[in-house]
Parts: sequence; structure tokens; C-alpha cells
Amino acid sequence: MAHSLNCIVVDDEPLARKGMELLIDELSSLNLLGQFSNAIDAQEFISSNDVHLIFLDVEMPGFNGLEFIKSLKSNPLVILCTAYPQFALEAFDLDVLDYLVKPIAFPRFFKAVEKAKEFHHLATTNKTEFESATEEFIFIKSERKLYKLFFKDIIFIKGLKDYVMVHTADEKYITAMNIKTIYKQLPREIFARVNKSNIINVDFLTSIETDSLRLDHLEFTLGNTYREEFLSTYIKDKVLKR
Repeated sequence: MAHSLNCIVVDDEPLARKGMELLIDELSSLNLLGQFSNAIDAQEFISSNDVHLIFLDVEMPGFNGLEFIKSLKSNPLVILCTAYPQFALEAFDLDVLDYLVKPIAFPRFFKAVEKAKEFHHLATTNKTEFESATEEFIFIKSERKLYKLFFKDIIFIKGLKDYVMVHTADEKYITAMNIKTIYKQLPREIFARVNKSNIINVDFLTSIETDSLRLDHLEFTLGNTYREEFLSTYIKDKVLKR
């Protein structure tokens, strides 16, 4: 992960842009290519420059951050930076990498950047191919080898743009496939789609709240589109009755 990530800041507030610049300057792993007060200028810049990561505000006049994400033709990673936490659910449905609420503390910023570095590294150096699935395992092809992954060892699968990242306890495997395609080939009694970006192994589920799930120390949003099916399929008949 030696290479730095080329990033830009898109925010209509000058003080917010300056704050992000100060945070970015603290990390040698980030290379700030430019700052923009509106999405139109940012979009034009991205079309002719190699941008890996966007720090993006949501509430901007004219063309807001969420509309900007939908319009992107390339696939840079996006970290939303906003004073409005209520946009989080819609944001994750658009495959954003992370969601930072202003004012942004450096430890939280650092954590988001580490996630971006990890994903970019895996996507560029360890791209794999999904080969086949059986009743108990899948094969993932990586660097001329076939890796056999048992379903019982897969904790969750995260989709981002045109890739999915398969997480086990010991390793991560990334493959050029969208989350919808891989979900069709997984056994439903084990795997549940809980939001647009995540599939979980229900055997690792530890607790459920109104709109979130926990797998030990991991937390996932339970999206409105998937809530009813998830609860009726995996929870309804397993709750102890009085």
C-alpha cells in the first residue's frame, strides 16, 4: 500500500474545504489534487484526471452530493462528509465507502482513509475471479490459484461499485462482480442481503435493533427494502414465545 491515493474535496463551504485540507495534509498516504465548491467543476476535473477518492459534501446548491454520485461515470471511492446524519441510509445505498459527520475528528477521518487504502489496494493488486459455487463452498480464482472458501467461514460480503469483497476471519478476497450476481449463487438459508451493499452470514448474527444488525463487533444497517424479508425469513419463527 505504498502508493498514495489521489483525492479531491468537493464542498461549497470554504471553511469546510480548508478543514479537510488540514486533515489530508496530516497523511502522506493522500495526495490532494484539487478542491471544488460545486459538483459540476469536480465532475469535469474527474473526467480528465486519475482521482481515486472523493471527500464529498451532501448539501450543496444546485447539484447535491447524492445526485453527483449517481452521475459519476468513473468509479472513484467516495467518503461523504456532512453535518446531516439523516442522509446515511441513502448514502450507503449509493455504495459510498464511509460517512463522516462534521465536525470530523482526526481519528475517525484516519479510520475512513485506512478503509479507502485497503479497498484500493485490494482492487488494484489482488483482483480475483468468482469461479463456481456448490452446496458448501465457492471457488475464488486469484493469481492463477483457486481458493476454496467454505460458506460457514464467510462472515459477510461487501459490494462496492463493480466489485465485491468476501470477508472471512483471516482473509479478504475481492472479485470483479456486482453484489446482485454473487447473491444469486449463495444459499439463502445461510446468507441474507441486508442492504444494497452488504450480504451477511446469518450464523454470525449476534443482535438485532430496529434498523441495524450486529455480527459480534461489526454493525450493518438493515435497509428498508430488505427488512421485511429478512425478519420473516430468518427471525420470525425463531423468537421464543411466552
